[in-house]
Amino acid sequence: MRTLLDLQKQLVPELMDTMAKRYRLLQYIRLMQPIGRRTLATNLQTSERIVRGEVTLLKEQGLIDLTTAGMTMTAVGETVFLELEGMMSELLGLRSLEERLKQKLGVSQVIVVAGDSDQEEWVKQELGRACVKELKRIVRAKDVLAVMGGTTLAAVASMATHDETLANTTFVPARGGLGEKVEIQANTISAEFARRTGAAYRLLHVPDQLSEEAYHSLVLEPSVKDILHLIKSTSIVMHGIGDAKSMAARRDSAQPFIETLKREEAVAEAFGYYFNSSGDIIHKQRTIGLQLNDLEGKYVISIAGGHTKANAILAYMKNRPSDVLVTDEAAAKQLLFH
Repeated sequence: MRTLLDLQKQLVPELMDTMAKRYRLLQYIRLMQPIGRRTLATNLQTSERIVRGEVTLLKEQGLIDLTTAGMTMTAVGETVFLELEGMMSELLGLRSLEERLKQKLGVSQVIVVAGDSDQEEWVKQELGRACVKELKRIVRAKDVLAVMGGTTLAAVASMATHDETLANTTFVPARGGLGEKVEIQANTISAEFARRTGAAYRLLHVPDQLSEEAYHSLVLEPSVKDILHLIKSTSIVMHGIGDAKSMAARRDSAQPFIETLKREEAVAEAFGYYFNSSGDIIHKQRTIGLQLNDLEGKYVISIAGGHTKANAILAYMKNRPSDVLVTDEAAAKQLLFH
């Protein structure tokens, strides 16, 4: 029997368009509240006049509040938004993208959020919200959770909220991170997760990249050995997937190394490993922390979005262990074209 949603799509397609438009409006207000009409119109790439009309309707329905600071979502609006999520994923075609990607990538679960994080910053927050939801679903008390660095993981941490189970866990950085911007270091992100969820955390105060001599010296330090043992005992790992050339540049890699990546056609980076389009490892940087062979037996959540990340995601997912891929609509569509 055809669903009511299918019948509505065929009989009153304009209703579906209106619902999708208002859902996106609520979605953006929820993420960016408090937010003014002008800012909302700019980010949604529509006129302030259209936004004013939609906002008035949402206010009359009790879904949002208007204050001098901007628009905020009410408790009723929050309830309506959450109840709409499943249906809107189907309406926007996200469920279909998830199923097709599962088959293409051979991963047990794919979560796709609307939008393109290359174009719209708020989509990273949606990736974060989806990741946190999955984390709360599978986490158990006393788990140790390892997180990598990067802008995407920073967005995930910003969406974390207090949770009784998470409050009885420990967050650790998956690897050293000194040398990158403080805001996107794994240490900072694990501490932010802990602050927002009420969990404990430990830090790893070592550089991200090391010489052979420095590596062997540091791993013998008692304090480093202790935190490394804890990191290796993690049950859940959250990490991003980066574009190879962008990651090398971000880490101030030497020009000869960048030229090597170009010559060997590196497209992806994760855990300090660089991969070509076939998923082969073409370079490994010496780092302290989790290595690819440490991931076996752990629940691995890979998070990456944006249409420009499609090649990197595909390369990494060809041979690497991952239980869940959290991505966005733009990356998902690009992945299916490959």
